[in-house]
Amino acid sequence: MTARELLQQVAIDRGDAEGLLANALRVNRAWLFAHRDEPVDDSCAEHFMEQARARAEGEPLAYLLGYRDFWSLRLNVNRDVLIPRRETEHLVEWAIERIDAGAQRILDLGTGSGAIALACKSERPQVEMCAVDGCQEALSCARANGESLGLEVDWLYSDWFEKVPPNYWDLVVSNPPYIAANDAHLSRGDLPAEPALALIGGHTGLESIDHIVAGAPDFLRPGGWLLLEHGFDQAELVAGLLRTKGFSKVSTRRDWSGHARMTGGQWLN
Repeated sequence: MTARELLQQVAIDRGDAEGLLANALRVNRAWLFAHRDEPVDDSCAEHFMEQARARAEGEPLAYLLGYRDFWSLRLNVNRDVLIPRRETEHLVEWAIERIDAGAQRILDLGTGSGAIALACKSERPQVEMCAVDGCQEALSCARANGESLGLEVDWLYSDWFEKVPPNYWDLVVSNPPYIAANDAHLSRGDLPAEPALALIGGHTGLESIDHIVAGAPDFLRPGGWLLLEHGFDQAELVAGLLRTKGFSKVSTRRDWSGHARMTGGQWLN
């Protein structure tokens, strides 16, 4: 069977099908167009059809491929970690701005695949980067990504700030769980396959963010910053938490779609 015939047989998005077939054949997608009428090895064809069926049943493309491209990096991902989103690249941009303004000791809370920490480290290798997660399996994935990319990060198993050195960090950055436990979005798209601990922030969705905001002042150096990703409708609430705790220069930034997606502030006390 040829590549063209295989692609015609599966009932999934054409781009997803091409990505899965290219992955099965260990070629790039351009190769498929140049060689689409050449026979495909039976074992590769069978593997492709199995993955296409899994995709049709809702398995995320990133988990099937085993990777997701984020920033300028290719990160290995699996069911133990949240799939990195393009929106989170804006949080990386903001973090790099703070690094260029003088932040040298950076803490990434809830690192998952290591996306934020590794993106920042790849752009500014001189910084001291520590990445925390409370899931050993997620931390193993992040550590493996760091090793494969040759980027030095201190990977720390910790329940948020539990094992983190206090009064030390110039910047704390986090994409924490922020979806409410009963949110209908949890049953849509890729979310049912992703780890609930990385998605659900509690009954209201804000519990993890509230915990981070409450604890951060004990870990930031004077003048340090806290930057948080959150839901598209949570900006005012997160800004309120930061101001109530005593953070200054609180501001919100928007994502590619124009949604208010991340909020941060400076600790001056």
